[in-house]
Amino acid sequence: MKPWKSQCWVIPPEQNGAFVAAMERVLDLYKRPYDPAFPVVCMDESPRQLIGETRQPIPGAPGRVQRYDYEYVRKGVYNVFLACEPLRGKRYITIRPRRTKQEWAEFIWQLATEHYPHAQRITLVMDNLATHTPGALYEVFPADQAKRLWERFEFVYTPKHGSWLNMAEIELNVLSRQCLDRRMEETEVVIREVQAWQMHVSS
Repeated sequence: MKPWKSQCWVIPPEQNGAFVAAMERVLDLYKRPYDPAFPVVCMDESPRQLIGETRQPIPGAPGRVQRYDYEYVRKGVYNVFLACEPLRGKRYITIRPRRTKQEWAEFIWQLATEHYPHAQRITLVMDNLATHTPGALYEVFPADQAKRLWERFEFVYTPKHGSWLNMAEIELNVLSRQCLDRRMEETEVVIREVQAWQMHVSS
């Protein structure tokens, strides 16, 4: 008989009205027909480590994979901000050195001004991280600018223990497995590799 193995799952709380209400809100958004004036965009972020080598890797050859030493050197951290619009198959990725309110607010500004300059109102699905608040916009930008930016968005939060409802989390997991699952010690290298991945999946 095979040994019993445990698996980790995110189990939503039973009979939790707040969870169900938030879940239904997100699912209803995904049913909306495509409207460029009112896009539904999902956003997620993830901190990552910059990793350097202690020894020169052995290059791969026919019949032999590239080999890395088990030891490594921590070279710092970076944060991946990813937004996607499921109905258009679009992804927008930014690499920043930190994971603060300022970096998040600047990413929101980038979405509004560079990627959706003509949208009347952007519905943004994300988790309820402490930095993901309208107040962060007012802490980073002048009040009048923050108000104009805030009025361009409708923030919709996934329920607690329900971040899997966010489609950007799926995109971020794919990016992590296909592009970021190896050692890179410089932010410039990460940016270059992410841009190449983004072009590949969008082609």
